[in-house]
Amino acid sequence: MRVIIQRVKSSCVAVDGEIVGKIGRGLNLLVGIAATDTEAELDWIARKCLDLRLFPGEEQKGWQKSVQEIQGELLVISQFTLYGDCRKGRRPSFSGSASPDTAEILYDRFVAKLLQSGLRVETGKFGEMMQVTIENDGPVTLLLEREAEQGAGERGRGGEGEQGRE
Repeated sequence: MRVIIQRVKSSCVAVDGEIVGKIGRGLNLLVGIAATDTEAELDWIARKCLDLRLFPGEEQKGWQKSVQEIQGELLVISQFTLYGDCRKGRRPSFSGSASPDTAEILYDRFVAKLLQSGLRVETGKFGEMMQVTIENDGPVTLLLEREAEQGAGERGRGGEGEQGRE
């Protein structure tokens, strides 16, 4: 699973010229689902999105607070192109991304996990052409990635041993 996290002052998503999701201060999440993703990846990524300290504290210094601590908002947009592999040829291959049916189920589960935080969560429309407007704050843009475990003792990128510092 891959998520592009953008700290935003505001963000909105439109389909056919109609705004379907809009937030103020918080995080814009562009979400790519891999063919191998499971509930474990959804849980880990959701928790990271909610807990990462990406916002300044009271004195507007450093990265001291999470989106939960500031009671920010989340705009979650499906983006299968995050699994576009451009290493060969002139056209991206999307063979690593989940099938649309599987991806939609996992995307909906991911959104449900974020909703459990009590924060305002808005979404785009899965599978539709969308226009996203982002007022990036900072700018702060990060890639969060976790791949499904390959077997006993093996971890993909973003596994338990790579969770980072507090």
